[in-house]
Amino acid sequence: MNARTRPDEAEPDAPARPPLVRELLLVAGLFLVYKFGRQLATGHTAEAFGNAHHVWDWERALRLPDEAGVQSLLLHGDVLVHVANTYYATVHFPATVAFLVWLYLRRPAHYVWVRRVLAALTGAALVLHLAFPLAPPRMLGAVGLIDTARVFGPSVYGPPRTDQLSNQFAAMPSLHFGWALMLAVGLIVATRSRARWLWLLHPLVTLLVIVGTANHYWLDVIAATVLLGIALAVLRPPHPAHGTAGVAGPRGTAHRLPVPRRRAAGRRETERPELVGAGR
Repeated sequence: MNARTRPDEAEPDAPARPPLVRELLLVAGLFLVYKFGRQLATGHTAEAFGNAHHVWDWERALRLPDEAGVQSLLLHGDVLVHVANTYYATVHFPATVAFLVWLYLRRPAHYVWVRRVLAALTGAALVLHLAFPLAPPRMLGAVGLIDTARVFGPSVYGPPRTDQLSNQFAAMPSLHFGWALMLAVGLIVATRSRARWLWLLHPLVTLLVIVGTANHYWLDVIAATVLLGIALAVLRPPHPAHGTAGVAGPRGTAHRLPVPRRRAAGRRETERPELVGAGR
């Protein structure tokens, strides 16, 4: 074996894709944890409404914008508010799933990083949901906001007492916004297109939708942003492998350039003229 085929000088392989079955089991486990948290959150209706009034008062003390201002923009026409309700009901989970599938297939190293960040964010959110149950502003009739999904449709929630699929007293932090923001951050980090910053439109639209439909307070969004920032500070994105240089390729992909290798040893073994002459 000469210097050209030595294993310690071979170019590093691309990151391996995690086993699909293991990833599906992890997702199923997270879902079961969420369902368990939903069961633990039942029976805290009075506390959730008390916390809602506290949050509303805190926002006014901090001089945050009134959520009614955003909702009034949506109520200018039935079409706009219906689009906002549809966006809230249909984009959140499918967009996140499509994002993870694309990363799994095209950016395995970034997929593992994003999955860890989302798991950390969701776990911290579930703890806060249990410690601080919070009714959304659409349930506070005294603040002047309406439940746009119930009035204009479509709605994904039933009466809180009979809803077995979701925890409607889990307004803070907003996982709708936290996941949307992580989607944008993940795609900005994992791609190299100049237009990748347009992905920030997704969390921006999500912000206007969740506030305008009275499903979340401004403080819910702030709490989700803080938790995501902490998760990103602890769980850093993957870096290029040492010993290789990256250049931008088609569609924003990165290609590795092999590091120049020594050829002196190979030349001594195969190209020394005195050895060639001695063999004749």
